[in-house]
Amino acid sequence: MPTPPMTADVDLYRAPAVFEAERAAIFARSWQFLGLEADLVRPGDYLAEVLAGYPVMVVRDNERGLKGYHNVCRHRAGPLVGDAKGRCDGDFVCRFHAWRYSFDGRLKEATGFGPADGFDPGDFGLFPLRVETWRGFVFVNLNLKASGLAEALAPLDARLGDQPRRTARVRDSHPVACNWKVYVENYLDGYHDEGIHPALAAEVGAQRHEVHVEGEVALFEASNPKGSADTLWAWLWPNLGLSVYRGVLLLEHMRPQGPDRTVIDHLFLYEPEDPSVDAAILNAERICEEDAWINERVQQNLDAGVFQHGVLSPSHEGALSWFQGRVVKALGD
Repeated sequence: MPTPPMTADVDLYRAPAVFEAERAAIFARSWQFLGLEADLVRPGDYLAEVLAGYPVMVVRDNERGLKGYHNVCRHRAGPLVGDAKGRCDGDFVCRFHAWRYSFDGRLKEATGFGPADGFDPGDFGLFPLRVETWRGFVFVNLNLKASGLAEALAPLDARLGDQPRRTARVRDSHPVACNWKVYVENYLDGYHDEGIHPALAAEVGAQRHEVHVEGEVALFEASNPKGSADTLWAWLWPNLGLSVYRGVLLLEHMRPQGPDRTVIDHLFLYEPEDPSVDAAILNAERICEEDAWINERVQQNLDAGVFQHGVLSPSHEGALSWFQGRVVKALGD
């Protein structure tokens, strides 16, 4: 007799060794959102972030292309830039010993290093990343041989179609005391709205009960699509949510900080003078607070050592089953 799918092993959500394995097997091999191309206008403009423990940066080079590198000097691992956004005047200069690198990654000057037999500056260029853009968003991938970003986002691109030009923005971050996968699974779950988000569940067409996975993208279908033409929920493997609600586009980046710590970065984009933006942002913030509350308590219960395996609904939690299987496959177990 067939049995419903079971949840992944509880150690996937609490073991430090698993988190370290995920950094290499998942986050070093997937497209990660970094920021807005609009912040990279002039040569030398850069964006920097730490993604799953990897310090990365992207710069607009002198030929007006985008180049990406690990924010790590090849001398003694000092940082090349210290802020999340800024501008370099012609070169990267290490903040530790002032080694100087061109925007193409070459070591131009090992400042003050002195003579050393066998030292070839050509062997000490910056560690490169792949950089691609999509609809004005900048993504990086540590895997230089990864498939293209457009291929991963094709299902979402088709669903979005033409969108208005949203140039105004609001950013905020929410620390949540849970494993990143707990938060992702909450996002992929259209089964919990009435219990956790009563205001959302009460709205016509807002219930997210059906989730379809297409390639790297999960797309949410409202249980009652009437009146929801301007509403979209989607998610990109492994940790980026994207939604359109009341005309406001929200990117929700679920960034792991450790086996039991996650930061949720929100980027709201909207048309200037949009009168509905305040209500849309307040709604999203309320939902994030409600999700944080339940996810932190789920993590506490996973850590308690009583729960080992649960069961998944074939009707409502197929995307969770797919996600857990994808994680297990990436880890090679």
